[in-house]
Amino acid sequence: MSQIVIHGNTIYLAGQVGTANASVTRQTQECLRNIDTLLAEVGSDKSHILQTTIWLADMKDFGEMNAVWDAWVPNGHAPARACGEARLATDAYKVEMIVIAALPETGEAG
Repeated sequence: MSQIVIHGNTIYLAGQVGTANASVTRQTQECLRNIDTLLAEVGSDKSHILQTTIWLADMKDFGEMNAVWDAWVPNGHAPARACGEARLATDAYKVEMIVIAALPETGEAG
């Protein structure tokens, strides 16, 4: 599995998860940290995210996840987003995020 795939000027990230059995808040924070790290590896950042799909093991955790998300997303750069409930790889995971982002134009500040 590739963590990052680039096609043209579009970046696709594999699903990101946090530490198994951690709280929803911690797993969300770790997903977002992973996303920041992966985008930085290819010269992009969260202001270039086009779309995010978020899977929660239980939709009752939406508010807790969303509070972390809202604090992380840069003003004026909220991507298109979907959030749904799904059975994740193991019961230990509560949050998974999949991102599609753009590579910045040459000379564009991140």
